[in-house]
Parts: sequence; structure tokens; C-alpha cells
Amino acid sequence: MATCVCVVLRVGAAALKPVATHCSRQRLRVCIPHRFTHGVRSSLYEHAVEGYSDRPELDMRTVCEQTDKVIANVENRKGDLRGDDVRTIVSVWQELQAVRSEISELEKQKTHISHTVKALSLLFVVQLPEYSQALQKGREIRSRLNELYTKETELDRKHYGRALRLPNSTHPDVPVGDESLAKVVELVGEKPEFDFTPKGHVELGEELGLIRQRHLSHISGHRSYYLRGAGARLQIALQNFALDTLNKLGAVFEGCGMQPNAHRSQVYSLDPARFPDLNLAGTGEVGIAGYFMDHAVNWKDLPVRTVCSSTCYRAETDTGREAWGLYRVHHFNKVEMFGVTADETGEESSRLLEEFVSLQKEMFSALELHYRVLDMPTQELGPPAHRKYDIEAWMPGRNSYGEISSASNCTDYQSRRLNILYERDDGSLQYAHTVNATACAIPRTIIALLETHQTKEGTVRVPRVLQPYLGLDVIGKPKYTPLKYIGPNQQTRPPRPAPRAR
Repeated sequence: MATCVCVVLRVGAAALKPVATHCSRQRLRVCIPHRFTHGVRSSLYEHAVEGYSDRPELDMRTVCEQTDKVIANVENRKGDLRGDDVRTIVSVWQELQAVRSEISELEKQKTHISHTVKALSLLFVVQLPEYSQALQKGREIRSRLNELYTKETELDRKHYGRALRLPNSTHPDVPVGDESLAKVVELVGEKPEFDFTPKGHVELGEELGLIRQRHLSHISGHRSYYLRGAGARLQIALQNFALDTLNKLGAVFEGCGMQPNAHRSQVYSLDPARFPDLNLAGTGEVGIAGYFMDHAVNWKDLPVRTVCSSTCYRAETDTGREAWGLYRVHHFNKVEMFGVTADETGEESSRLLEEFVSLQKEMFSALELHYRVLDMPTQELGPPAHRKYDIEAWMPGRNSYGEISSASNCTDYQSRRLNILYERDDGSLQYAHTVNATACAIPRTIIALLETHQTKEGTVRVPRVLQPYLGLDVIGKPKYTPLKYIGPNQQTRPPRPAPRAR
């Protein structure tokens, strides 16, 4: 099914008041934190505390029982959490559990004493010492409970402030290390050979009237672009080709493991004075995951395969790489796959990941691209990913491979944070696994297409599968005269028009 997802997504509390609370204890809602002990505000936690969603149910049993393994996993990943943070998470969790255990025991005693006092009152024996002793004991328990409630709230906030930042576990076959250790799983197709020096996509795009990226500072600044003519049609053609292919085959920031405050260079935030906790989504995955949040899928419908088309926004301000062209831009269209699977054998999400990668390969092969599939190492895995494959296409103009797609198995990482479950036949609920994959990131796919299928005459051959969508078999030079720049910052500037005589 094809879905269009809104690009503005709320990562904090909603504007409406909750109609019902999902918190196990009403008292935990009175304190809404603004900063956590680890220095990062969690909108996901605030959202749960205010009663809009259930609290994330993290797998703390594994963290406590396999602490050394969790520490090794954290140390192998990128991120600001280290081994000492994991030990602190375990310590705080154990303290929190001890406090909750004492609260539970005292609440039982409080209920028993309340029944005792009520029974003695009905017997009109309030003068007995037992009655006074019960009242005193009740006061002591209430006083202690008030202390513990405050402590529980603080420990709960402290726990989630760190624990929500733990990365997912890592598949045992994933290489340990940085990007240079990525393992090539498969090479598909042949590198194109040219009897001329191949051009880059920007030069091709300008000559063919497809791309304009110059003189846009007055519009939207650096890393912006226009697609026009056949370029604009190529974008729509790729989008529809991906959607048709996937449909034919049947195919919230923090909750997804994306920290809006962690990488400000990648996230566009709206004016916080007017729109607190509103950000522009960098991927359609966020919107689709939000669709499943706080819902259970019937296990007979699993796996659920969803495809969406959306506009994505990324700031891209922390790197000087790829400063020109379409490789790193502020906004782009993307077709995204998202899957929800069962977790009965532990292999369901692995199989769906392989299925999604097969679909990616089918589309890129149909586009007649040369590409490689990489099993990405630990330092290239985002916090939600248990395993991730990247697909890099050969881009002759860059004389290198460039990433055009990725696919990740997130196991139960997102579902535990977003409360995505499935319901068995007996009515019991189980946390689902989620898998996501890029079907087509339009600008980078355009780069690979233009540079791979360029001809000596300066035209671009259109792959057969795209011809029905584009209505062309060759993209040639436009017949119109290109716009002439007459603005500032040029050596010879034409004179401005003289005033008209009236």
C-alpha cells in the first residue's frame, strides 16, 4: 500500500489533553522534567509521563544479566555512552526496583491497616490501644510512602534519561570497527566503460537543462537545487517506478532511535518559541512508525509491509563533503519501506531484512546500475539498528561508489519505545520487530542514472523500465535558450534598463 506521510512530526507532547492515563501510578505524572542527568532532554519520556503513551518498556533484564556484553556493544558503537554509563544505568535500575518493591509492600500494609481501622470503628472500640496503634502505623506508612514516591519519580527520570540512549544489540556477524571495515557482500552488474571522459551529474544536468544549483542563495541557500523539465519528470518517474514495483510484489524521532537534540547538524527544528518540539522529518520511517505506535497488529497479518513516499529534510551542516551537487542536499523525495514482524523464532525480522534488500537489488538492477551491497560495521550502525546493509552505486563522474540506499533490522528496539505489539490467538501481546529500508532516494539515484547512462553526444540514455514513466528513451539537450544570469558577483554585468520616457 502506498501512503503519503506528513513531513512535520511532533516528537514531544501533543497539543491535546490526554483523555486517559496509561501510567501505572498517577503520581509519576506530576513532575515533568526538562533536563536529564545525562544532559539531554527526552521528549519521548515527557510524552509518556504526561499520559499520551505508555512508558517505553526497555529490556532491562538483559542489560542487568549481561552487563559486560552490553558494555562491549556500547564501546563498539559510535555515541557518547560508555561503559561507566551502562554501569550507572544498571545501578539506578536496581535502586529503582528496590524502591518500587518497598512501595508495593508498604501499600499492602497500608491497605491492611485501613481495613483494620475501619473494622474497629464499626465495632465501636476506638478506645482500644490497637486502634491508636493502627492509626499511628498508618501515618508512619503514609509519610514513608510520600518520601518513596518522590524518590521513585526522580529515579525513574534518571533511569530513562540514560537508558533510552542505549543502542540496540548487534548481530554477531556484523564487522567491528569503522566504515573502512564494511564487508562487501555482493557486487552486481558491470562498471560502465566510456571512450570519453565521463561528466559529473551537475555538468550533465546543467547542459541538459535538468538541474539548477547556481545562484540560489537568495532562495534557500547552500545545498539547494531545482529540478526542471525532464529532471522533474525523472524524479516523478523514479518515485512511481518504485511504488509500482513494490505494490506489484505485495509489498516518532526518539522512539525510532533518532535523537533530535543529539545531532543538530542533521535536524531542522521549527521556531521553538512558536512550535516547541516540532521538527522536520529526515525520513519517512518516522511517520510510518508513528502510525503503528501504541497499536497491536493481529499476528495473522504479519509481516506487515508498508511503503510510503515523502519529502525528507536534513540540515547537512556538519560536513564540508559533497558541497556541490545532489549528493548531500537539504530536502529530497524518498520512497521508504517499513515492515513489522513477529518475534516467535527471532528470525522473522532477519528474513524480512533479506526480502527488503532483494527488492532494492531488483529495482537497481532494473535501472541498469552497477552497485555493491555492504554489511556495515558497528560504528556505522545507528542506535536502533541490529544489522544494516548499505547499497552503493558506481558513480562515474565521482569515480567512486556512493550510497543510494540502506536497510536496517531494528528488532524490538523501536517497538519497545513506541509500544508496537502484535496479538497472538490467545489474546496475549508480544513486542514486534521492525525493519526499514530505502526503496529509492531520488537525488542520489538521479546522480547514478545520469552518470552511468551518459553518452558521448552529451545525452543520457533512459533505462527501459523508466521509459513508460518518462515518455522518453533519451534525454537530450533542451531546445529553449537557457536563462541568463544578470545578478551581482560577475565580471561583466549588463547595464540595467534605462527609465522609460513617459
